[in-house]
Amino acid sequence: MKIELNGVVPLAQLGIIKVEGDDAAKFIHGQLTHDFVLLGLDQARLAAFCNAKGRMQASFIGFKRSPTEIFLVCSRDILSATLKRLSMFVMRAKARLSDASDDYALYGLAGNAIELIAACADSAWSKTDIGHVNLICLYPADGVRRALWVAPRNEPAPLGTALNEQDWAWAEVRSGIAMVTAPIVEAFVPQMLNYESVGGVNFKKGCYPGQEVVARSQFRGTLKRRAFLVHSDQSLKAGDEVFQPGDDEQPCGMVAQAASVPAGLAASGFDAIVSLQISAAQASELHLGSPGGPRLSLLPLPYPLLEDI
Repeated sequence: MKIELNGVVPLAQLGIIKVEGDDAAKFIHGQLTHDFVLLGLDQARLAAFCNAKGRMQASFIGFKRSPTEIFLVCSRDILSATLKRLSMFVMRAKARLSDASDDYALYGLAGNAIELIAACADSAWSKTDIGHVNLICLYPADGVRRALWVAPRNEPAPLGTALNEQDWAWAEVRSGIAMVTAPIVEAFVPQMLNYESVGGVNFKKGCYPGQEVVARSQFRGTLKRRAFLVHSDQSLKAGDEVFQPGDDEQPCGMVAQAASVPAGLAASGFDAIVSLQISAAQASELHLGSPGGPRLSLLPLPYPLLEDI
């Protein structure tokens, strides 16, 4: 599938948790799956916030807006609960957490809209500052470059033609990186969404909630699920279960993120990121909702899976 995605779209579905103070980086470093102490001002991080069992309660695109100020961009439908959970761990740290969603605007940029603003680096999770604007390079979708634009509300909106919100959502799926939303809270350890393969887990950093489970899954070969791309002729959404023929009781996977295929492409329907049992992904058939439900077709992942650390 190929489609030219060019333009700008407001991302009202995203919000920002702001962490500020002398201990902001140190505090967040101790809570998330990635390193924030060594995070440079020209970088961003994909990271997860896990419970004690290693299950993802939230995922973020995080970056330092200043040496003492960290922004964590996440889905708005989990922001309030996530902010409350993170705040429970602050204790004596010199760090203040707040919901900054109403103070900042977030836009998605695709294709030539990025070049209208700045020369974004080719590597994902790089960050460019343009005045008060932060521009974070994301993983591409079918070769199309994408970026996240973050700025105070009083800044002019980014230049570019309007991009359809559904097309952006489809590009998010095609990037192969699922963000945690309400239907999948605590459903997966990070590797079940391939986070270790797309820069979302640092196995050399210190402790964080669920670290032992995440590390054990990686180094002891206990991981039995991975994220895959699939296509369906029927509608599907995050939280939907996936089955194999002959097993009515036990689903073999769950939809993590889904979006409709843009109009004009040869294949209509829906694409999705699905966390599947590895054995099921190697089997002949996958079905949505029940063993006799709509058939799902596996698509190639847009990135290689990490084999070694």
